Amino acid sequence: MVVGVLRLELILHAPHSLKEKRGIVKKILGRCRTRFPVSCAETELWDSWQRSELGFAMVDQNEGAVHNVFEKVEEEILRTGLAEISERYLEFLHY
Repeated sequence: MVVGVLRLELILHAPHSLKEKRGIVKKILGRCRTRFPVSCAETELWDSWQRSELGFAMVDQNEGAVHNVFEKVEEEILRTGLAEISERYLEFLHY
């Protein structure tokens, strides 16, 4: 069993307030939850209205499958045009 953990630090382009930021983050997380077999949440930078850190987790039989899904998650976030990825942390735990 492999547990994949992905943390993405995002720069958000549109928000001018924390309220707008929450709406954008909620939209990004909702799209990812709907389209991919991942668990996700905002994990850091709650008080910064132009930056956010999102965490994603996935469990599968092999590392390659998890890696492919995480790549698609990143592509989806970029496709929205709402954010750019400034930092990426990826970790795999093997059990």
